[in-house]
Amino acid sequence: MHPEAAARLVGLISGSADQSIFAGCDFVIEAIFEELSLKQDLFKKLEKIVSPECVIATNTSSLSVEAMSEGLVNPERVIGFHFFNPVAVMPLLEVARTSKTDDVTTATAVAIGKELKKTMVITKDAPGFVVNRLLTRFMGEITDAMDEGTAPDVADGAMRSIGFPMSPFELLGLVGPGVALHVSETLNKNLGPRYRISPSMQRMVKEGVRTFYIKKEDGTFAPNPAALALVEKGDKPSTSEQVRMRALTAIAQEARMMLDEGVVSSPAEIDLCMLMGAGWPMHLGGILPYLDREGISDSVCGQRFHAPGVASLL
Repeated sequence: MHPEAAARLVGLISGSADQSIFAGCDFVIEAIFEELSLKQDLFKKLEKIVSPECVIATNTSSLSVEAMSEGLVNPERVIGFHFFNPVAVMPLLEVARTSKTDDVTTATAVAIGKELKKTMVITKDAPGFVVNRLLTRFMGEITDAMDEGTAPDVADGAMRSIGFPMSPFELLGLVGPGVALHVSETLNKNLGPRYRISPSMQRMVKEGVRTFYIKKEDGTFAPNPAALALVEKGDKPSTSEQVRMRALTAIAQEARMMLDEGVVSSPAEIDLCMLMGAGWPMHLGGILPYLDREGISDSVCGQRFHAPGVASLL
């Protein structure tokens, strides 16, 4: 950056170990470690420092926003404010309302999101909101196939024909196995056994292995031997097409449940979330139109997500 631009940005940032500096804030975004008890403790401390009108937002990726607000005097000013990694690139911002969040807090969060030039979707305070819930279910099918005996390169390459910007295991390396495992465990606890916990991921986290791929001197990537050594040795391998259909079937099932539960108000919002927050290929017109065109929506859910002709290709 030019020195002038860098100086301007640096001048906007300050730091302190004294939480009393938050006293004059109108809007606070919490982004500490994903541990509910720590967040609850922080919120109780913040509430004694900030004004009753100050909005307290959380960047949690999977925990209950309402649970964080339990015991607060003003739980109506707590809201989910979930960014996507890398924040400077991904345009989506999930704004998650609890049953207690009021309209003023929601409107304030949306106004700030607009100032940040983000694309916002208001969601119900449900486990994983939209993107992480769908991605975790999708990724779980890929890692399950691998744990069952499918070669890692076959499982990882099963969705390549769709046109994702990176493969599932490349995404796992970006997010980090620790975060991915934590989200899986949270969703398994809250949504049930369809969110299975991968033994391979548990071993990777325990051994400190962060990625399935390592970058070579020529700039290309190769499988990480340390990761491959930790993969579950199953005896039920699947083909690439079987893995692809398994993953897409899971997405259709989960999307239908999310709409039935009122996580968002329309199929188009799920499409928007996956386009803007998960890198779902733009040329496909959205995740749900793709499932409609492939016939997966009808076969899995007994109905389409969109009316015929929506985001369809000739």
